[in-house]
Amino acid sequence: MSKQQLAVERARKAFRTGRSKPLEYRITQLKNLLRLFEERQKDIADALKKDLNKSPNGVPLYETLGLEGEIQTAVKQLKEWAAPRPAAKTLLTLSDEVYIHPEPLGVVLIIGAWNYPWAVTIQPLIGAIAAGNAAVIKPSEVCVHTAKVMEDVLPLYIDKELYPVVSGGVPETQELLKQRFDHIFYTGNCAVGRIIMEAASKHLTPVTLELGGKSPCYIDKNCDLSVACRRITWGKYTNCGQTCIAPDYILCDPSIQDKVIEEIGKNVKDFYSENPKTCPDYGRIINQRHFKRVMALTEDSTVALGGEGDEDDCYIAPTVLRDVKPEAKVMQEEIFGPLLPIITVEGVDQAIDFINDREKPLALYVFSPDPKLIKRVRDETTSGGFCANDCLMHFSVNALPFGGVGNSGMGAYHGKHSFDQLSHLRGCLVKQLKMEGMNNMRYPPHTPDKLGWARFFILKEGTVTKTFKMAALAMLVVLAAAIIQRFFA
Repeated sequence: MSKQQLAVERARKAFRTGRSKPLEYRITQLKNLLRLFEERQKDIADALKKDLNKSPNGVPLYETLGLEGEIQTAVKQLKEWAAPRPAAKTLLTLSDEVYIHPEPLGVVLIIGAWNYPWAVTIQPLIGAIAAGNAAVIKPSEVCVHTAKVMEDVLPLYIDKELYPVVSGGVPETQELLKQRFDHIFYTGNCAVGRIIMEAASKHLTPVTLELGGKSPCYIDKNCDLSVACRRITWGKYTNCGQTCIAPDYILCDPSIQDKVIEEIGKNVKDFYSENPKTCPDYGRIINQRHFKRVMALTEDSTVALGGEGDEDDCYIAPTVLRDVKPEAKVMQEEIFGPLLPIITVEGVDQAIDFINDREKPLALYVFSPDPKLIKRVRDETTSGGFCANDCLMHFSVNALPFGGVGNSGMGAYHGKHSFDQLSHLRGCLVKQLKMEGMNNMRYPPHTPDKLGWARFFILKEGTVTKTFKMAALAMLVVLAAAIIQRFFA
């Protein structure tokens, strides 16, 4: 038996004991996970510095603070999330119990990504624990040091049988995918997403795929470019551009292209100094393979800002490409690096057409002071998430579902959405062994009279329900009048 199969079987055996189901146990595990982030910040930061050159002060901001907030929300609201949810009744179910009962799915496989290895691996784990599941955690092997920290410290804080960490590369992941799970949660790229989905189909396992794509950013020529470009600069170059919802390219009027480049240049200097290579807050490309891939994307475009690279250091400067053609290399795949192409369009009509001619992105950004223009871009396009006049920030709102659509993924999570995504929302009907006469309309022999009654109860239920409410209200009014007359006459 392989190590991967053994981990899955142990997790399933632990789940079948039922210990993950009581809310008290789930809350204890979540609080232990919260304690991990309080006590192991240095271990987490040291590993991320080695893997992605993330600064110690940046790690909480982009990796762990959101997780701490997510855990606190789950602990506070878990009782409400897990409670039976009343469902609307009809005339046929007036005397019955009708409700939705959230229950655990079973054993969930969580395959994390390397760009934000804690955030995108642990956030679905929080949902899995809150929903009462067992979960097999597969951190990305690309972040070697971070994966080792996860493997070492997670079992010290949470149940190591219910939530085992399985490390390794492609062969280990392939072996995991041969096992039967009750849900698979994957964050990464489209190519691997297809492999995950194919493997899951063999067991009819549902999947959540958090993928990516080329997230567009339309800038209205009438907006405040200094503010817009400051927010875009931050959203694009954070984590050296290795963010699945980073603005992938800009669409703007030709008349503002030079100003956009100028403003982005100013903000690069403000954020990362005259020499970003020496700035502790500017990251690195994850490895030399990705360095070569990103640098090759600039070959047929004009560099307006940056463009420098150091393969030995995996450093690529914050870069802007101007007058980019739709057929350019940089427009054929998700960049996932610090390159920002600008494509000029003649107004919002052309921008909307450009976006709709391509795959549905994970995020879509629009900068404009005009609410009508913002609404129009929202209504005439499709994307996983939508954010106006800022970048990335919709990810931080755990009341909003986060996920893709079409080529950018399926399923959504964050906050209660994570709980629901990793629960089975079981429809429940509990009837009384009484009022059997009501059931005669459904029993053979079928007659026109029975059909008439069925038609009345099923097709007229909305009208009849309103009538019942009005009748009940009228009865209350009559009762109140009688009481008043008796005691105050």
